[in-house]
Amino acid sequence: VEFLYCDLASMKSIRQFVQRFRAKNCPLHVLVNNAGVMLVPERKTEDGFEEHFGLNYLGHFLLTNLLLDKLKQSGTHSHNARIITVSSATHYVGELHLNDLQSRCSYSPHGAYAQSKLALVLFTYRLQHLLTANGSHVTANVVDPGVVNTELYKHVFWVIKVVKWMTAWLFFKTPEEGASTSIYAAVSPEMEGAGGCYLYNETRTKSADIAYDEELQRRLWTESCKMVGISDESSRVP
Repeated sequence: VEFLYCDLASMKSIRQFVQRFRAKNCPLHVLVNNAGVMLVPERKTEDGFEEHFGLNYLGHFLLTNLLLDKLKQSGTHSHNARIITVSSATHYVGELHLNDLQSRCSYSPHGAYAQSKLALVLFTYRLQHLLTANGSHVTANVVDPGVVNTELYKHVFWVIKVVKWMTAWLFFKTPEEGASTSIYAAVSPEMEGAGGCYLYNETRTKSADIAYDEELQRRLWTESCKMVGISDESSRVP
């Protein structure tokens, strides 16, 4: 196991991480996008992005795109490289505001968090479409880990914290249990060559209807490229 520092809330840190990783000249078979914050007060990343959208979504969007060529080089016909992105059941109630992705008009911690998780599902489906169109030996899937007992809940109201402390043993998954579906997506032979799936409890299931809107997927992808400063190669793909 080797550790390389990467701050997903910093576009500069992400680019530096990718440079350090590339310098090692090693293959990349699995990328798990799992960093995140939840219900944080209104604040911005160092790049000026609303924190939920900037860290949960844009950070992973940039990281994945900068590592795509390495993933494509590492995947083969019989053993695809795999991208696993961790979303949440919260995406079912999320709304994507393309004209206000930074939640500047009216900030809601719950709304901003749900939007970032919906964006991750839209991103995954569009990414898989592009990978398939290019004939790449890479798959992209999105995972719902369930309700997991971690520090993700440190910004919730104190009453909720008390309830969580009293009931976590009964209703919450342990971190190990929460990781099981991501691990399944990353290594299971059953998922070889399968992309564009939404997984919960190691089972393919249906995501929110809006996530299948291909026009919304395209528009979000294009806007995301502008926001993180990379070229939109997808413009040539229908």
